[in-house]
Amino acid sequence: MLKITLPDGSVREVAPGTTPADIAAAIGPGLAKAAIAARVDGELRDIGRPFEGDAQLALVTNKDEADALELARHDFAHILAEAVQALFPGTQITFGPATDDGFYYDFAPRDRPFTEEDLPAIEAKMREIIAANKPLRREVIGRDTLIAQWRAAGETFKAEWAAELPQDEELTVYHSGDGWYDMCRGPHLASTGKLDPQAFKLTRVSGAYWRGDQKNAMLSRIYGTGWLNKKQLAEHLTRLEEAGKRDHRKLGAEMDLFHLQQEAHGSVFWHPKGYLIWRQLEAYMRRAIDEAGYREVKTPQVMDARQWEQSGHWGKYRENMFVIPDEVPNVEDQGPLVSDDADWMALKPMNCPAHVLIFRQGIKSYRDLPLRFYENGCCHRNEPHGALHGLMRVRQFTQDDAHIFCREDQIVEEVRAFCALADRIYQNFGFRYSIKLALRPDKRFGSDEMWDKAENELRDAVAAAGLNTPEYGWEELPGEGAFYAPKLEWHLTDAIGRTWQVGTLQSDRVLPERLDASYVGEDGERHRPVMLHRAIFGSYERFIGILIEHYAGKFPLWLAPVQAVVATIVSDADDYAQAAVEKLRAAGIRAELDIRNEKINYKVREHSLAKVPNLLVVGRREADEGTVALRELGKEGQSVLSLDDLIIRLEKEAQAPDM
Repeated sequence: MLKITLPDGSVREVAPGTTPADIAAAIGPGLAKAAIAARVDGELRDIGRPFEGDAQLALVTNKDEADALELARHDFAHILAEAVQALFPGTQITFGPATDDGFYYDFAPRDRPFTEEDLPAIEAKMREIIAANKPLRREVIGRDTLIAQWRAAGETFKAEWAAELPQDEELTVYHSGDGWYDMCRGPHLASTGKLDPQAFKLTRVSGAYWRGDQKNAMLSRIYGTGWLNKKQLAEHLTRLEEAGKRDHRKLGAEMDLFHLQQEAHGSVFWHPKGYLIWRQLEAYMRRAIDEAGYREVKTPQVMDARQWEQSGHWGKYRENMFVIPDEVPNVEDQGPLVSDDADWMALKPMNCPAHVLIFRQGIKSYRDLPLRFYENGCCHRNEPHGALHGLMRVRQFTQDDAHIFCREDQIVEEVRAFCALADRIYQNFGFRYSIKLALRPDKRFGSDEMWDKAENELRDAVAAAGLNTPEYGWEELPGEGAFYAPKLEWHLTDAIGRTWQVGTLQSDRVLPERLDASYVGEDGERHRPVMLHRAIFGSYERFIGILIEHYAGKFPLWLAPVQAVVATIVSDADDYAQAAVEKLRAAGIRAELDIRNEKINYKVREHSLAKVPNLLVVGRREADEGTVALRELGKEGQSVLSLDDLIIRLEKEAQAPDM
């Protein structure tokens, strides 16, 4: 008999072959109906998979939303693949994972790429499969048998993948009814009918390379969003609609902030208004870091490859680096541009090695620490063209980057102080956030002892800051740290509930060792400093993109590139409007003049689209009385007040939150 321990500590003795579904049924019919999967010794498993020995059991229901959504989305992906192969015979299947809000599946169509016109028919077929309530059955299968089956079915992509899986890995397939199947680790729901047929929607089609390599075959990727019920789907589609209205690329064009073009893939052309937002953020951050005791530095864009080899980035990160030959290129028409024996340099993808080199200049004492070096550091990373996305993922970006060199006994206090600084800054922008601790990855530098120490120091510091609580979404993320250090992550929640991972702090003992950074301790001996890598905005580009979407372009007055426009109704008020703009500018208000020969309603619409926060409308009466008719963005109607009173009000409202 097997001993199965339930969450309340009770133990049930059951015969071999018993499943979690059997135990749910024994407890009661309500639980038997509600249970959709099981956690066996912490591992999420099928509800119908038999126990293999004594185990701890927790039954999973839809109330366990994270697990339930993962299962549902995984099932939707499989049903999508089954539907596509039923409608388009000869299509090969590849991969189909769950995502944060749904699922996708990559296909190799026989005749033509899929288009969005195909989606309604595929959705209808998926609902047929769900209505059929087909059982989803797991089967362990021999490697050679499975590869032979895939090849016989013409599934060359699946056969290739199965052949490359580790020899000691157990291969499993999941059958949908008696016919269709896919290679999958699972788990899945008990049957297709466990899904709500009105809780999913296919959203778009794109191209994707097999295994993400542009040298490989181009596939058709179909995306969908999947939820537990129709209400959740409706709420998500509403959020998507709102997100579309807030898209930073759309608003960036309407507000004349920036543009991107193919001549500089992944690099931003900042227009005057967009760069004004940048400058305001830069000035704000400089005030914050000056107050916090940082020293600003500036480091080279290009460094010798040997430096990157020593730091470890050349081996771990080279595919994301832009490399440059350190020689004069061939200017003749014939022959290679660069010789085979050229030395190599690289555009910096991060600032940390250069900051170590500054630290190493001159002898440092334990009394000098902590040293906090800050840089608005421009970096380049060789992201694939297909991965680029507006301001959110670029090739050239500027980090609000800093590195704190400190002693062992200073780590907890430095991290605590950084947590307080980040908290103040995020609150100034109206963000709520959660904080996570990303733990050691499988491939890493440094000893387990070093990692134990670094991870515990970050835990202690977050506790000292009072942030390791459910209120701040405290969570530990196994395996997600950098190859050289554990990492604290700040996940911001924006105005429509989306989360963005922005700020980070890493506690690093590896780079000071590899680049030979040291200080003289109180004992007169050399010691390694600990290096805290930290950023709050992450990058200016991405943070501005997030702010555009968070505020829907309606920036707080201190950030708005144009804070007021004075617009005339009649040409008789032109001189007064010009004088009003001059008074506003003299008071430090970013004001513009609109005396075009256009109707006032046209001007109002145009400046509203450009998200100008204050439109000051003037005509003959306002000119005679020294007043303005104020229209505030997002508010109905207008109010008439004296120009001088309005200037006093705007001066106050336009102050940055830290001032």
